[in-house]
Amino acid sequence: MLLHPFLLATALIIEAAAGYPDPLYARFRHPVVWIGALIAQLDRALNHEHDGFAKRKAAGVLALVVVLVTVGGIAVAVAWVCRLLPFGWLLEAALASTLLAQRSLHDHVAAVAKGFRTGGLEEARKAVSMIVGRNPSTLDEPAVARAAIESLAENFSDGVVAPAFWLLVGGLPGLALYKAVNTADSMIGHRTPRHEAFGWAAARLDDLVNLPGSRLTALLLVAAAWTTGAAAARQAWASVRLDAHRHRSPNAGWPEAAMAGALDLRLGGPRVYGSIRIEDVWLGAGRTAATPADIGQALRLYRRACLLLIASSLVLAAAG
Repeated sequence: MLLHPFLLATALIIEAAAGYPDPLYARFRHPVVWIGALIAQLDRALNHEHDGFAKRKAAGVLALVVVLVTVGGIAVAVAWVCRLLPFGWLLEAALASTLLAQRSLHDHVAAVAKGFRTGGLEEARKAVSMIVGRNPSTLDEPAVARAAIESLAENFSDGVVAPAFWLLVGGLPGLALYKAVNTADSMIGHRTPRHEAFGWAAARLDDLVNLPGSRLTALLLVAAAWTTGAAAARQAWASVRLDAHRHRSPNAGWPEAAMAGALDLRLGGPRVYGSIRIEDVWLGAGRTAATPADIGQALRLYRRACLLLIASSLVLAAAG
């Protein structure tokens, strides 16, 4: 199997250093926005409320195939052109970096901690509403802190480690296809009357492509916890073994359980989305009363895990 560790290491370093600059977003938007626009157009064109469940499910499969063929075809062509150019590998890495989210994830979660410091609970609620779907008005201080930490753990998997894995395995096309699936799931992979049938294929495929990333994320967080002390790593690993499989998602429980154990917290539990209360299980055996300081600890653990990911890709590149 042909791997791309040097491309991965370069893309991770570029993204960690520069993120996705605001002027670039203002001028060109973002590749995920383009993918999202295609998905939205297909949703409007193919997802008809008067159709039966089976027909809407088939339409969702067709929509997903169109998205994957379009995104994959463009990515293959772009990668081919890059490899024809002098220093094209650097251009390919820069393009790949736009589909990773180390820096932006850190900044969004850090904004919640900053909100607590500068404006108290209300500012923290506003900041956390940017990264979670639950109703912020129902969240007290511990719930806001837990929501930020849970989002950090889950999005470390979905936004960093899983795309990094598919970049390693499939180069820029592999990464682009992963982001297409992940974006489709986030837009239409919901169990709502409109999308339960149409988004079925996107949700199931997203579960599948995130299996390796979620497990690798848990291992990275356990390893990062080890750098802070053996006890934290043992707690993180015990939490993964005992609780990861209990989450309603086949993937989200792995990074969240690892984060919970490393920080001696309990994460998950009941939460409210809009006006609907979801009875999720608790992960970890620690405190439920998370604090703003725990967000800072989670971010420090996250930074160490990101460094371990970059270091691992450099080792693979050197070995290859």
